[in-house]
Amino acid sequence: MSDKDLLIPASQTDSSAINAQTRRGRMQMLFLLLACAAPVIASYFAYYVIKPEGGKTNFGTLVYPTQAANSSWFDVPLQGKWTLLIARPAGECHVEDKKCIEALFLMRQAKVAVGREGSRVQLLWVNTDGKPVDPAVAQAYDEKVAGFKVVDLPADPKARAEFMSWLNKEGAGDQIQLIDPSPDKMMLIPVTNSPKEFTAIKKDLEKLLRLNHKGENL
Repeated sequence: MSDKDLLIPASQTDSSAINAQTRRGRMQMLFLLLACAAPVIASYFAYYVIKPEGGKTNFGTLVYPTQAANSSWFDVPLQGKWTLLIARPAGECHVEDKKCIEALFLMRQAKVAVGREGSRVQLLWVNTDGKPVDPAVAQAYDEKVAGFKVVDLPADPKARAEFMSWLNKEGAGDQIQLIDPSPDKMMLIPVTNSPKEFTAIKKDLEKLLRLNHKGENL
């Protein structure tokens, strides 16, 4: 130790060491607080500056905010299920009606394409005119063969109007509507016969089912 050091009072040396430790402690605390606050800051930045745009999909359109479905509309349970829903009049949905058949075919193939995860997806056809389903269509798209559940519109006029309003929001009544287990409508899928677009739909469903483990096996 130098003579100069010997001339510094012990109390002053201790004070300098304590101040240095205090500064280090404050810096560590500041870094810790910043680390904890970073996710909150990022979320505020994303919401107020970047603005949410509904996320990114391969083909379908995410519904933002999601639109709650009423489980009492149908006897088929929606809560706890992933549901692909289509609304078509049975009186117009026959084998010669390509638009309707393509929609049913797309839903059936999408359920098959996601493999084991398809056990978490139910297919729901809402028959909007209450007429009998064409026997040929019923044979190809019944519950036993293709997994389709066919239901009529709600009998109660108020519930029916509520469902139709929900169905046709954003002009999406003709599209396939994906309902999550909440149950909320969270994605709209246009009907297509393009193999490339079908692959994109498959990727959307696979991603959703992989990232969101809600929904029991049917």
